[in-house]
Amino acid sequence: MNSKTRFLTFVTATLAISSVTVSTVIAKAKLTNQSKLFINGIGAVQVGMTVRQAEKAAGIQLVGDSPNNNCYYVKPQNEPKNLSFMVTGGRISRVDVRQNNQITTLKGAKIGDTEAQIKSLYPGQIQVTPHKYVQNGHYLTFIPKDRADRNYRVVFETDGKLVTEFRAGKLPEVKYVEGCS
Repeated sequence: MNSKTRFLTFVTATLAISSVTVSTVIAKAKLTNQSKLFINGIGAVQVGMTVRQAEKAAGIQLVGDSPNNNCYYVKPQNEPKNLSFMVTGGRISRVDVRQNNQITTLKGAKIGDTEAQIKSLYPGQIQVTPHKYVQNGHYLTFIPKDRADRNYRVVFETDGKLVTEFRAGKLPEVKYVEGCS
């Protein structure tokens, strides 16, 4: 083998290994009930992605409302259930978790947790405000200390005792009480 042939063999082998590595990373990023919600996304899906980018990152198909430039929702075609993404301006702006107590935040917060548990997971970073529709209910809003995250929030809705649903995303969309309505 001359040096040119050896070089081409090396490059071909390197590319083959690289593509296997990339495929493995993508396969591991699949969105599931074990994916963690964080202040600006869930699993491999980040606020700011297009629906197509989110589908590719999560390894799932997203279905839902007809796309428009204002606001609409998409959700995983199959699993995880009761998870949806608000899309504004053509990009994911928030993640909503309802009736799914398997999905947790990075700190482990989930539906069914007490208000006290949420406050203890995020000491000194929870702002409590009255719920607009649920008597005695609250919005427990996680306000990050990190300046890089200052335009994001996690909002836990409660019935006054337990978390009933939660969402994460960018301001102002994460604060919209009625979603796109």
